[in-house]
Amino acid sequence: MDALPKSRLLRFVERAMVLARRAVPRFSSRYSRKRFTLRQHVVLLCLKVKKTTTYRDLVDELIEMPRIRDALDLDAIPAPSTLCKAFDRLEMAVWRVLLNASLSDVPMNGVAGIDASGFERAHASTHYTKRTNLTIQQLKTTLLVDTATNTVLDIHVTTTRKHDTQIAPQVVKRNAASIAVLTGDKGYDDQTIRQLAREHDVRPLIKHREFTPLHKAWNARLDTDLYHQRNMNETVNAAIKQKYGAFVRSRIWWKQFRELVIKCIVYNIERFLGD
Repeated sequence: MDALPKSRLLRFVERAMVLARRAVPRFSSRYSRKRFTLRQHVVLLCLKVKKTTTYRDLVDELIEMPRIRDALDLDAIPAPSTLCKAFDRLEMAVWRVLLNASLSDVPMNGVAGIDASGFERAHASTHYTKRTNLTIQQLKTTLLVDTATNTVLDIHVTTTRKHDTQIAPQVVKRNAASIAVLTGDKGYDDQTIRQLAREHDVRPLIKHREFTPLHKAWNARLDTDLYHQRNMNETVNAAIKQKYGAFVRSRIWWKQFRELVIKCIVYNIERFLGD
């Protein structure tokens, strides 16, 4: 019988393992039990987000996935609690490094768009919501997107109602070396952002709020072909929500932040594979 072709799921796991080997150490410490590697945990957590499933269901499916287990070098099946504890233990810095690694081998043009969207926190139980006085039902998620490849360069998440102009400077500083043009809608119309971008040799292409005829004239002179590439932000936001859910499953805010970063990593890997 002819060898079966690689499925999209198998190609995803193989690519995720390549990135994990680049960005993640094999074990957390020399005192680790060394039954499973950090890289295996990272890829399995990405696989959980890709399949929008639970820990228990993922482990159950792994039993029937011999080729996926081979790609992961799994000699045993981890328990659901093992993956849950790994998610708690892996810090945000690890996921950010993996997000940067997911952009390797991707040809980018230096034009980036910034925009914000919301992810629901409504999947938390009503009892938990009342006990923690949780009043804000959405996480404000700001994505910096490369408009050539529709990949996520960076993500900022907050539980507060911060204005876009308060979030953008942090994102620009963190990614100034990898972008040449920054596009944004009128929500990012702020002189501080424009000045900061120019200081880092980034061209700000942000529409002005039209309070005076001069603002209208500036908007009329805007490079519309380049500016309209910022629409890719909305495309990416919609694609992530459609594929991996417009909500987070975690109940604690810092876990919710990590979960959204993993969604972006999974999305970037699938973009690289052309899925």
